[in-house]
Amino acid sequence: MRRLIRLILGAVLALAGAPSGAADQADDERLHSDWAQLRHYREENRRLPPPDPARPRVVFFGDSITESWKLGSLGLAQLEVLNRGIGGQTTPQMLVRFRQDVVRLRPAVVHILAGTNDLAGNTGPTTLEAIEDNLAGMAEIAQAHGIRVVLASVLPAVDYPWRPGLSPAPRIAALDAWMRAYAQRRGLVYLDYYSAVVDAHQGLKSELSDDGVHPNAAGYAALNPLAREAILAVLAQH
Repeated sequence: MRRLIRLILGAVLALAGAPSGAADQADDERLHSDWAQLRHYREENRRLPPPDPARPRVVFFGDSITESWKLGSLGLAQLEVLNRGIGGQTTPQMLVRFRQDVVRLRPAVVHILAGTNDLAGNTGPTTLEAIEDNLAGMAEIAQAHGIRVVLASVLPAVDYPWRPGLSPAPRIAALDAWMRAYAQRRGLVYLDYYSAVVDAHQGLKSELSDDGVHPNAAGYAALNPLAREAILAVLAQH
């Protein structure tokens, strides 16, 4: 009987997604010991020299969409552009690491692109209000430290391949509408990527993505001029 119970329990855990391999165990350990992944950029941050006033520092902060971005293609060689994206992250995780990976680097500008993984439930169920609070927290911490903010819209998506059936399009549109209004109230630059890449079904144009969520090379090529214009515009502000 005890052996049968153990077998049943093992099957239940397997169906529930319990860690079954070295990679899963490593992920489970990371979530328990470094939930916000503060170790990810810690050493790289430590080795950075102070920012050069003649070459303003810009931090791109976000999830996998940011992490996979080849920022050298932005055409901002006159600036020091740093990538601080981490794949899979949600806004509560980003808020925890915001001081380490943004504020302490003393950038002139931070570009924040976040929220889609929250809507996918990557760190559990959440609400639009909670996502908004986290985005506002990051923006207001930045402003309190004299860092100019570019708040970027969430990219369109009609589904998440890793968690299908959520139909996130209406919530993405609502979150982007809130960001636009919040940026106007706070004097931030709102960067509308959404309008440039959305298709007729509120998804990411098929030629700009291979999975409907992450930009491909053509997708990043569509984002680059918008990002460049926004960064230069915010730097020109007095």
